[in-house]
Amino acid sequence: MPDTVALAFSGGLDTSYCVLDLIKRGYRVVTLFVDTGGVTPERKKWIRDRALSLGSAAHHETDGSAPLWDDIVVPFVMGGAPYAGAYPLLCADRTVIADALATLARQIGASAVAHGCTAMGNDQVRFDLALRSLVDLPILAPIRDLQGAVDRPRVYEAEVLRSAGFEVGIDEKRYSINENLLGVTMSGSEIDDFAAPDDTAARRLVAPRAQWPTQPLSIRLTFDAGRLVALDGAPTDGPTMLRTLNERFGVYGVGRSIYTGDTVIGLKGRILFEAPGLLTMIAAHKALEDATLSRSQAAFKPMVASKWTELMYAGLYHDPLRLDLERFIRSTQQRVTGDVVLRTEGGSVLPVQVCSEHLLVDRSATYAQHADWSAADAEGFIRLFGLSSAMWCRRQHPVHSEAKPLGAPACSA
Repeated sequence: MPDTVALAFSGGLDTSYCVLDLIKRGYRVVTLFVDTGGVTPERKKWIRDRALSLGSAAHHETDGSAPLWDDIVVPFVMGGAPYAGAYPLLCADRTVIADALATLARQIGASAVAHGCTAMGNDQVRFDLALRSLVDLPILAPIRDLQGAVDRPRVYEAEVLRSAGFEVGIDEKRYSINENLLGVTMSGSEIDDFAAPDDTAARRLVAPRAQWPTQPLSIRLTFDAGRLVALDGAPTDGPTMLRTLNERFGVYGVGRSIYTGDTVIGLKGRILFEAPGLLTMIAAHKALEDATLSRSQAAFKPMVASKWTELMYAGLYHDPLRLDLERFIRSTQQRVTGDVVLRTEGGSVLPVQVCSEHLLVDRSATYAQHADWSAADAEGFIRLFGLSSAMWCRRQHPVHSEAKPLGAPACSA
């Protein structure tokens, strides 16, 4: 019996090539598809059939939507800090996939684990770090091994598959596409070349302007301790709510953007992403949080959340600091409970109403309207609040030639 390798398999160009390559190396390949959303039952059947037809000795499936929601979406929305202020961590399902792969490898007694990541991107880091934290097995990466061995890896992979009698889709040749519960990312072709993405081919969830509905859309989101629990008053599970938000806001053109930034390994990376549901959740949660956190909490928490996001982006989910930071983030959410009404007419969302028993408002004082303190109270506060700045300015630049000296004591001899 040859050594068994457990391969994370999606049915795309890269992982399809991996099956053929690993078999050629002499391995018995067992494939695993982790459903983290974004696929239909028909597509899952196609993935299974694809794996077996390529030569997989056994194919396994597992549902990763629940851990993706509980372990990643919930704390990410609570933190509310997209990576570099822009990217909503659509890559975070890699941790869920790697964890499931490690579990399967232990169950079947695999001699190695494998993934279809390239040598140029971040996903190789995420998979390798997660796997090294969970199993003590060799990590095989056939696509990464092509780096430097062939000039155009994706073209080479497609030719190998076609030579073996397997079809390769047009989109697979043009783009690298990753779709899950969180949304869709696309790279390759004109996107990598910093050109304008094809407005038809480079779309999955978000409709173009010409197709937006004419009537506005309003949805009420209910949060309990920072966690989304209901849409329009109807409680349901998290993955279902996120899918619903993707569908309802995607047709209004919400949640499509292009992100360019520094990858973990140092390259500039450019991707097109679509995440209508996740971005609307973050918008609603922030509106509720802005009205319920203290000023000190609101000022400090983004620093903690940004570091949590950095660890997730870099694949350091299993680092103890991630859990330390997450405990703090969750502790700030105790009173982030209530309803937010989001409205869109297309392209963006606006939190038009916030309702909560924990709003930090005082009925005796309303900003720019009325208050129960006097004008003298306000003047005294302003004087003391800016006292240090005023003294510094008067020492450097007297207001006028007859300015009264501040009376600082002179040094004695």
